[in-house]
Amino acid sequence: MTDSQTANEAYLVAAAAGDLEGVRAALADGADKNAVDREEATAILRAARGGHLDVVRALIAEGVDIDAQDQTCANPFIFGCLNDKLELVKIMVEAGTDLKRLTRMGGNGLTPAAEKGFLELVRYLLENTNINVNLTNNLGWTALIETIILGDGGPVRQELVELLLKHGAKPGMPDKWGVPPIELARERGYTEIVSILERYQA
Repeated sequence: MTDSQTANEAYLVAAAAGDLEGVRAALADGADKNAVDREEATAILRAARGGHLDVVRALIAEGVDIDAQDQTCANPFIFGCLNDKLELVKIMVEAGTDLKRLTRMGGNGLTPAAEKGFLELVRYLLENTNINVNLTNNLGWTALIETIILGDGGPVRQELVELLLKHGAKPGMPDKWGVPPIELARERGYTEIVSILERYQA
């Protein structure tokens, strides 16, 4: 193993462990700030996965590639959206993360957040970024459709539907089989969501 490989390895291990001094020492020893592990995960992604936000901030300040994605399409922003890590998502948005990067299912960061019912994270993205609210993923679903068909129709899902519609989600945009959101809600007996959609379609 060459000296640079050793430094890269130490750098990636330190980032995953949240060892900021170790990260700085490895960089001083010549580690490539954009080095990746066998799964193509960057140091900043490894730090993000461990919840080490001080290391994440330090690596942003070092000018690392914040958008590089691993073999499962994860980067710090996408990881945060998939796992309800609002503080991480805020840090990445403020650092200028590319909102057009896609998950392995072809959604943007908003898609899994809406799917999983992460209300405050969805609210933050809609109110503070220009993320595409009408993006259709590989399954033929928008964020609006995902929160309807993969939720329970309860108060959180109702609020998510309202938020998405308020921020430009198209109420009549159908799934890939041509079924509109209102029919998907109706089929599931989600009467409150049907009422919200009716209001926006009027």
